[in-house]
This record gives sequence, C-alpha cells and structure tokens, in this order.
Amino acid sequence: MRLLIVCAVLLLLLACGCLEEGKTVRDRSSAGSSAENELLIARQALFASPLRSEAKISPDGSRISYLAPANGILNIWVMEPDKDRSEQQVTRVERNISDYSWAYTGRHLIYQQDPQGDGNTRIFSLNLSSGKTLDLTPLRGISAHVLAVSAKNPQEIVIGLNKRNPRYSDVYKVNIETGETSTLAKNPGFDGFEIDEDFEVRLAYMDGPDGERNYFRPSDQGWTPFFNVSNSDAQFTRVLGFNHSRQAVYLSDSRGRDTAGLYSLDLTTGERTLIADNPKADLTDVIIDPSSKNVQAAAFTYDRKRWKIIEESIANDLLYLSAVDNGDVEILGRSLDDRSWLISYHADENAVHYYYYHRDDESAQFLFTANEELEGYRLSRMIPVIIKARDGLNLVSYYTIPPESDRDGDNRPDRPVPMVLYVHDGPWERVYWGFDPVHQWLANRGYAVLSVNYRGSTGFGKSFMNQGNREWGGKMQQDLLDALNWSVKEGIADPRRIAIMGEGYGGHAALAGLTFSPEVFAAGLDISGPSNLVTFVESQDQEPEKEIYAARVGDVFTKEGREKLESRSPFYLPKGIQKPLLIFQGAQDQEVKAEETEDLVRRLTAGGKEVTYVLYPQEGHEISALQHQGSLYPIAEAFLSKHLGGAFEPFGQNLQERTVTVPVGADEIPGLQSALSGG
Repeated sequence: MRLLIVCAVLLLLLACGCLEEGKTVRDRSSAGSSAENELLIARQALFASPLRSEAKISPDGSRISYLAPANGILNIWVMEPDKDRSEQQVTRVERNISDYSWAYTGRHLIYQQDPQGDGNTRIFSLNLSSGKTLDLTPLRGISAHVLAVSAKNPQEIVIGLNKRNPRYSDVYKVNIETGETSTLAKNPGFDGFEIDEDFEVRLAYMDGPDGERNYFRPSDQGWTPFFNVSNSDAQFTRVLGFNHSRQAVYLSDSRGRDTAGLYSLDLTTGERTLIADNPKADLTDVIIDPSSKNVQAAAFTYDRKRWKIIEESIANDLLYLSAVDNGDVEILGRSLDDRSWLISYHADENAVHYYYYHRDDESAQFLFTANEELEGYRLSRMIPVIIKARDGLNLVSYYTIPPESDRDGDNRPDRPVPMVLYVHDGPWERVYWGFDPVHQWLANRGYAVLSVNYRGSTGFGKSFMNQGNREWGGKMQQDLLDALNWSVKEGIADPRRIAIMGEGYGGHAALAGLTFSPEVFAAGLDISGPSNLVTFVESQDQEPEKEIYAARVGDVFTKEGREKLESRSPFYLPKGIQKPLLIFQGAQDQEVKAEETEDLVRRLTAGGKEVTYVLYPQEGHEISALQHQGSLYPIAEAFLSKHLGGAFEPFGQNLQERTVTVPVGADEIPGLQSALSGG
C-alpha cells in the first residue's frame, strides 16, 4: 500500500507541474533568431561524449565502476556508494579502454584495449588489491575478446583468440592471476560460440552466404547441426543465456511468427516454449535472476519500453523503481546476493541517471548522471505519437517542440513553428523514445523535430520491416510525407518552413524529398546519403550483403530492376532539386562515392541551384563523432538558421583545423567562409 501511495503522489505532482524544474542558465548568443530571448545551449554541452559510461556493479555489490576520461583517454574509475563515494581512477592507460567487466573474485577487473593502435585488441587483468595489471594476451598481431566469466570459476575467464587462424578465434580458458592458458575448443570455422557457467561450449553458430545463421551442438561425432535461422529471422533471433541446469537456453526468436518473442529452447530435444511476447513489438530486453537464472521480466518497445512481469518476486521492485526518477528503468547489474542493484533511467529531458538500489529497505541512492553539463538546462520533451500512413499502416513516431512554444502544456506549439524532419539511418534500425541530442539541439534552436519509424524500420516485426523492401523512394518516402502532413494538420509544423535532414538512408531521403516533393521542403541536408541507388547496391561487393541489398533496396540484376532504381535515384534527376541543399561527404566513402556526389553537385551548380558541398578528406561513410561536433553541426545549424529562421550559435575554432573543406557553396552559408579562413 505504501508503494502505491508513493507512486500515486509522484504521478500527481508530475501531472500538475508541482515538481520544481531545473534552473535555466541564460548564456546564449543569437544571429537575429526568432528565439531571441531564449536560452541557447552550447553544442559542446549537447554533443559531448558522456562523462561516465558503461557503469557496472561488483559481484559483492560494494563498488560501482564506470568508464570516464582522464586527460581525454577512457579509463576505469571505481566508487564505493555506501562509504565516502569518492571516485578513484584505477587504470592509467594511454589508449581508450573499449570494454571491461568485473571478475567474480570481486577484486579483479578485466578490460580490453588496443594498446598499439593497430586494431588488435588485448585483454588485461587488474588486481584492485595490489594495483598490479597483468597482460593476459601478450601477443603481437593477435586479437582477443572475452567470451565468458562465471561465479563458478571466479579465478578464470574464457576468451577468443585468433593466434592459430587470423579468420577464426579458438576458445581458451585463462587464469586471471597467473595468465596460464589452456585450450577449450579449436574453431573449425564457426563465427561464434555460446558458453555456459561451467565453461562448457554448448553451441556454435555459422553465418551462411545468404544471411542465414546455422547453430550446431557438440556430440561424439564432433559438431552436429541443431537448428537453422533463415535470413529473414537472423536479425531478430539470438541466444540470451542459459537456465540454471544449463539444459536450456533463452532465445529472442522470430521463427514462425511476426514479432520476436522470448522462448526457452531445450538443448536436448530442441523443443521451444514461449515465455512472453507482444503482437506489436519485438522483444527488447529481459531480466534474469543472477542466482536461479529464471526469467523474471521481459520488455517490449512499441512507442515506449514496457516491462512484462513473469516472476512476481520482482514486481514490487519494478513498481518502486518506476517512481524514483523519470524515464524507462533498466537494471544494469545485481550483486550475487541480489541485495544491491545498479539502475539507470533513460528519459527524454535529461541524460542517463544512475542509481544504487538497496533492495532490503527499498531505497535508491542517486549516483551520477552521464552528462553533467546539461544539468540545470531546460530541455524538451520527446512525445510519442502513432501516425496513420495513407494505406493505414501505423507509424510509431516521435516529435519534439521548443519548450517556450507550448505555453499551455498541451504538447502542441501555440502556433505552428518551423520543422526539421529528421530521418533515421539504416533503414533497418529504428527511433526510440528518450534523450536524443539532435532533437534537443534543434528544438533549442527554435524548431519542431519529427522522427518517423517508416516501413522498413526494425522493432515492429518482420511484416513491418518487409513492407519496406524495394520501397526506397516509394512507400518509405510516402510514410515521411504522411507524417509531415499530420504535423501540419495538428498545427505543429509551419508548412512554409520545413527542412528534411538525415544520415545514410536519412541522407538519401533528404535528396529524394527535394527531388520528388520540392513543394514540401524549404531546404535539405544530406549526410553520406546515396543519390544513385544502382551503384549503392553494386557497392556491396561481399556476399551476402549484395544479395540482401538487392532484395531490400532493389534488383540490380535485371533491366527492369535497374530502371526502377534509376527512376527513384536523385542522381539521375538533378533538375528536380529546386530548394537549397547542404551535402556532407567523406572522401574515403566506399558505399557512397565522393566522385558520384561531386558529379551531382556539378550538375546542380551548372543549373544555378543553391548547393553547399562539405568534404571530409579523411572520413569514410560514417563521419566521426568528433567531426559531427566540430564542424558538421555548426555548418548545419547556420544553414537551417538561414532557411528556417532559427537560432544560431557562432562557429567555433574547429573549422580552422583543416579536417574539413568546402569545395562548393561556402558563401551560401552566413559566416562559413570567414570561419574557414580563420576570421
């Protein structure tokens, strides 16, 4: 009863706006924006890497660890929340630690690092009691990764090591105090293994040429086939862990159904038993008891992440935790005695918050936030909405509006505001509810932001994803337009001031939007987006990728298929682009060739179109986060300010580092030419 009262009171306070908002810091500069008197949050604060990440709890629950920078290098830090809470740096490395875990001794940390910068990862054991570090894989030109740790074998870990064959990793057991190594299994050509708490290799899998995955189990005759996952199910079907007897595994499994459900699979008989499912969304997460290995809850994410209770022993914990902080609850780790938990909250109006939960007395102690620079700023809500496409398909979407635009709190601006349609990459990914720095950045500058899970996105079952097959420039693009029409009808977007922006597939959608719907958009921003779908599919020169792309994007093997792709490729129709365009391109991109993008730019400029072409000489298809923060976002912000009228933070010093060039159209963006020349 006490818990129910607490939850009800908190919800009432939140609904009435009675909880105090964070203080607003007024420290902004503006270039004549429509948000002249509002706060401008520095891009550095919005897009900085998390101060703390990869938080974990020790096996005895007494210590919390995380990755945080020391002189710009990610190291491991440890704190004791029940003591003085001082944060101690426990590693002193000169290259970033990529991953780490607690060993079950409780006094060792196992971390992975590329110490030479040659792409070969090594594994180290740090003894917190003595402070000594041991290189467990002191081999040059060899890459290693941790496969398993176990409370039953606290002094040892299982690793994969490719010293015998560069292509395939054999399985080894390593003593974390002495470095002594023994072979568990030689790899005849598998892509991965599933290993239980007894350090027995129970399953192996091999990915086939058509994208399928084949599982094998050990037998007296070696490895025998166990079950097959077709290419249509491989993205959704995976092993999640073993039950207590190790005679069954838990699976996320979409075979024979639309959405991926939670199953138990008997390793002897192959019989599957359904534990939990959701007809509208794939399995997102599970909670497994660290001792009994029973599944206690399963999460499915349609518009928001929601937990389905399977074992009542965890119900009160989740009920209490749901009222501690805003956002979706995630259990990051639990002590072996299950009395101490590490919890995170993923919300829309703040970066991730971390808590230390004492289960005995139901108390949660705040530890830290992932990004302290944003604390105190007024951020914006991300609002889920289900939008109907023209053929009736439900599109799970999210929009954000400038906080000052909604005086009456009805999640609609008091009058329509300029909008950025921000299209997610993939397309075989999805948008989730939660803190999104791009949404926050654009809303802070005075724009509404809309992100759509158009058909082809994942997370909503195979049927929804497959409805995007060969619909680039077709129904996938129509979904975006239908969502925009909804936002205009709802009084959110000003139809005269809408821009479309995205990276990868989102960049293609931006080009397609300007090409095929020039009357809808005032401007477009393309980041590494393919303009030519024919060459984009052909660039996938490895199997099974090329076959998969041919099935998903378009058929390049027939005359009719190529003609259809050409008809949906902005590259072949540059005259359709009438509105201002900003293109970001990596010179080393092997999927979207710079030469092809430059050809498009030449034809646009020859036709008198307004285009700015930004080139990163050292970048590939995925332009680095540093380049995004240092130059891409400032240039994009100035471009949007010119064409939509929002706020603009002046260029910083990063454009003078010559990691970026602007071969065409620098004078089209206010202040860019001066910033490039150091003015």
